[in-house]
Parts: sequence; C-alpha cells; structure tokens
Amino acid sequence: MARRRHVPMAIFNPVTKGKIFVILPALNEEEALQRLLPDIYHATDMMRTAIHVIVIDDGSTDRTADAAQWAPEGLSVEVISHGENRGLAGGLTTGINRVLEMSESDHDLMVCMDADHTHPPESIPKMAALIWEGQDIIIASRYQSGSQQRGVPRFRRLLSWGAKTLFRLLLPIPSVRDYTCGYRAYRVKTLREAWRRTDGHLITTRGFACTDELLIKLAMITKRIREIPFTLRYDRKPGKSKLQLGVTIRAQIRVLGHLRRLRRAGLPK
Repeated sequence: MARRRHVPMAIFNPVTKGKIFVILPALNEEEALQRLLPDIYHATDMMRTAIHVIVIDDGSTDRTADAAQWAPEGLSVEVISHGENRGLAGGLTTGINRVLEMSESDHDLMVCMDADHTHPPESIPKMAALIWEGQDIIIASRYQSGSQQRGVPRFRRLLSWGAKTLFRLLLPIPSVRDYTCGYRAYRVKTLREAWRRTDGHLITTRGFACTDELLIKLAMITKRIREIPFTLRYDRKPGKSKLQLGVTIRAQIRVLGHLRRLRRAGLPK
C-alpha cells in the first residue's frame, strides 16, 4: 500500500482559473529533486495559482522519500511511497489517481515531468496558460521550431526520431510530432473522462511506452492538443538513464499494434 505524507495545500487565489498538480514519478532521484523542487517553485511562484507537487517514490533505495524537506517554503509537496518498484506506469497511475481524488474544479490541470531535472520547469506557466485558453493537452516537444536537446546521445536521438516517425505514420494525431516525451500538461477534466471510460485502466502498458498509450487514448476523446518547444537538458541528469532502450523499443512496437486496434474500436462512451 502506498504511504502518503501530506503537506497542506497552498492558499488558492480565486482570481486564477485552477490549481496545478505536478506529478514526479521518481526512482532514486534524491540528488535531482534537491535542485528540481526549488526550480519548480521559482518558475511558478508568480502565477498566483496553487501548485501542489506529488512525488511518487517508486521503491527508491536512497532518500527520495524525504523529498518534501527540500521544497522551499510555500511550495506544497506530498510524497507517496510505493513499497516496491512498479515502474513508470505504476508511478503515473498512482499520480493520476491522486490528482483525480484531490481535484475540485474543471479548470485544474496536471503536469507530468521527469524527476531527474531534465525537463525545465520554466515551461509550466506557458503550458498552464494554453490549457486555460482551451487546450486539453500540451506537449513539450523536441520537434518544434526553437526546441533544443542538450547532452542527449546521438543514438538516443535517432531512436526517438524513429519512434516519432512510426507513430506519425501508423497513429497520426493532428498537430502532434513528439509522441514519446513525457513532459506534458493535461486538463484534469479530460483525464477524469478517460479514466471513467476505461474503468480506471487508463494505463495498461508497462515501462516507458506507457506515456505513448496515455497520449493515444486521450487523443481518442479530444482533438485540443498542442505542442510547444522546450529544451531537453540531459546535461543536468545526475546519473545514468533508467530507460532500457531494447525493452522500450519492443514495448513501443507492441503498443502500436494494440493502440491501432483500440482506436479502430474506440473507447467506451
């Protein structure tokens, strides 16, 4: 059972349109979180919006579970600890479920980002603004004009480009070029509808391909999806990548076939 530690929610200013929940699935990210949490605070403290960070400690063996103590005063942080490692799919599912429990407004939004400090929090205000202007999903894309990738190995870039090409060919979504980057913002109302239609089985794919599945399923109920450029900062990653390339490639191929069949059938109403 998940162990939860609560930090009181920041006072919500009624002038703003909704709360922002930031989901950080984390496995042994003690070092990165000490820098990321202050950066989230500084990127969002002028938004006059309640920010609630949820760190999902996914069976870490370091001090990731102590993440709340590194948050600046004024940043609301909650830690949910898995007793054992459940992978990215398990972390995202726990985070989404917690957001759906806490959210009280159709204007709330959820931001998912990597806990290793490679996704710059400076993109959060723009993502939130676009959601509040009417979009349902905002993707921080590596393939938009102005995007950069720092410190990403050439082979890793090639594989990401190949995945993008396959998804655009076999499961095209208008306006989407980056299917696999997990740095996204979602309207909570849209997540809740997809959760209802799938009876809580919104994510069924294990491993990093779960982010592809989540995007495709949501694209089956909304076309209000937009990408923004951002800078992927692999040069700030404190340790080795936890992504297993061979496993991820095989999972993406499997999920492509599964999602093509699912899209033909459509999600339940």
